[in-house]
Amino acid sequence: MFLPNFHLEGKLAAVTGATKGIGYAIAIAYAEAGADLIVISRTEEDVHRVCREIEQLGRKAYPIIGNVQDYKDIIKQVKETTPYQDIHIWVNNAGVNIRSEAFAVTESEWDQIIQTNMKSAFFLAQFAGEQMKERGEGKIVNVSSVAGHVALRTGVVYGMTKAALIQMTKTLSLEWGKHNIHVNAIGPWYFPTALTEKLLEDEQYVKEIKERTPMRRIGELKELAGAAVFLASEGSNYMTGQTLFVDGGMSIYGF
Repeated sequence: MFLPNFHLEGKLAAVTGATKGIGYAIAIAYAEAGADLIVISRTEEDVHRVCREIEQLGRKAYPIIGNVQDYKDIIKQVKETTPYQDIHIWVNNAGVNIRSEAFAVTESEWDQIIQTNMKSAFFLAQFAGEQMKERGEGKIVNVSSVAGHVALRTGVVYGMTKAALIQMTKTLSLEWGKHNIHVNAIGPWYFPTALTEKLLEDEQYVKEIKERTPMRRIGELKELAGAAVFLASEGSNYMTGQTLFVDGGMSIYGF
């Protein structure tokens, strides 16, 4: 038989920023595929709401409430309240963007974006990777962006961090492949999320996006689910260090 298993039954997955947008879509898709979830996000009410949804799907859910900028606290909570040594899948999804032009970027904006999108992603991947190394297997999925591959009009620091995630994905895969740890990334284009909400209210901007996207439309969150499940499943067992762009073809152009 050549068709691999794409189910995630018996797996424990952790997703940061798991209560909204892309992170929510990935968390629910993993639960639908059979995984138990560690749900990590800042807002207690949202975390418990998503945990209830996961439990309604017949899976276990572990709530972790906190900001990934304080990644040490996230790690502490995960160690204290979850079977963290059984983590098979770790998704670095939490992110922030402040769309300032380069001349207007402040040091506080720089620190917030760097700490959320890049610093926390590395140290949380390091934590997850240590558990995976002990067990001899694991999947790490970093949520990058088309902005890490092509230049966009504003958000220079955001683009820098997303490019850094692509490079981090490559380097970690090189170091950790010998431990049977697969490190890959997803590079989304425009999907309806909290980060894009205001932009997608601008009809002219949306028109321009669609004109520059070969598929001529904005993505639907459910269309990320296949890529996320694939990278967490046995179907991607001979794949590491790659960024899978889910972008309607946008990354073949520029913007």
